Parts: sequence; structure tokens; C-alpha cells
Amino acid sequence: MSQKILPGSRISIDNLARELGVSQTPIREALSRLEAQGLVVKTHLIGFSAASQMDRARLDQLYELRLLLEPFAARKAAALMTPEQFEALKRMAREMANGMGGGRVSYSEFARLDSQFHDLIAQASGNDLVHETLANLHTHVHLFRLFHHQQATADANTEHADLLDALEARDVDRAERAMRVHVERSYGRFSSFFED
Repeated sequence: MSQKILPGSRISIDNLARELGVSQTPIREALSRLEAQGLVVKTHLIGFSAASQMDRARLDQLYELRLLLEPFAARKAAALMTPEQFEALKRMAREMANGMGGGRVSYSEFARLDSQFHDLIAQASGNDLVHETLANLHTHVHLFRLFHHQQATADANTEHADLLDALEARDVDRAERAMRVHVERSYGRFSSFFED
């Protein structure tokens, strides 16, 4: 996630095992899990390497899937979310917004909180498959953001506030619409990296 291993670089199981002071077995198991998430690639007779950086086509596909799943998750969460889950969302939104004003939250911290914010909404939807799928997608969004060092914007915080208002009101239509607008605008912010 921190990109200490650059995209496309070979990953040495032996070196990692020595560096971490563990046997090769847990390293292989971890790499297999990362392969399942698309974060590393295994090539026959060569081994593992870090996955390539996301291209425009992959970003488009990722956001198409987010637009199918996240508005649905927000709609369900508006009806099913517990008061504790809602309070946790408000706390995360406050931390992200406070960081924008006083600069106390680094962009990597903002991205981590944003990922947790979206993950909690997916979890609150009550649909485990949607939650698992979105968790995998958010890993790729997080990596893309960190690689391009995009600055967090006040727009994202405003979009989160609109979504929180809809969730608090338990307005399923408004929650679905607010999430759709947020994901579409997020796509617009990221897709600009591919424009000439």
C-alpha cells in the first residue's frame, strides 16, 4: 500500500522472509491473498511481482462497478444502519473535515478514513457480498490515490456531509442519490489524471 515495492517490480520471497524474520510459508500465503485482490501478479517460473499501476480503462471499469454497488449499499444502509454505525461515520467525517481546515490530517490519513467511511456504509447495508466486493475495490482506489498524490478536496467532505444527512434521515432515495453523486464526482477528480 505504501508502494515501497514499485508497480511491476519482482517480489523476492526469500528477501521478505529474511527481512521479516519469518519462514517462507506465511510470505507465500500473504502473497496469494494479495494476488486474489489483484495487488500482485504470479508468473509461472518467475514468481510474484507487484501489479502494474491502474490505467484509464481499469479506472473506468472500477468506477462503473462502484456506481452499481455503492448507491445500492447507501440505500440499504439508510434503512438498516445502527446508531453506533452512524456515530462512527460522523466521527470519520469530522476527522476528514478537520484535517482539511487545519492541515492536521495527511492525505494518506484522509484516504484511510475515506476508505473506512465507505467500508462502514457497505457493511451497514447488511449484504456481505456487496461489502466484500467493495472492500476489494476500495483497496485499488486507495492505491491509485496515493500513487497520484491527489489532494483531498472540500468537495469530498461536502459530499460526505450530504450522504450523512440522508443516512441520518433514513431517506433511502436521497442516500442512494447522494452516494451516486459522490462516486461520479470522485471519478471526475481521478479521471483528470489521464487527460492530456
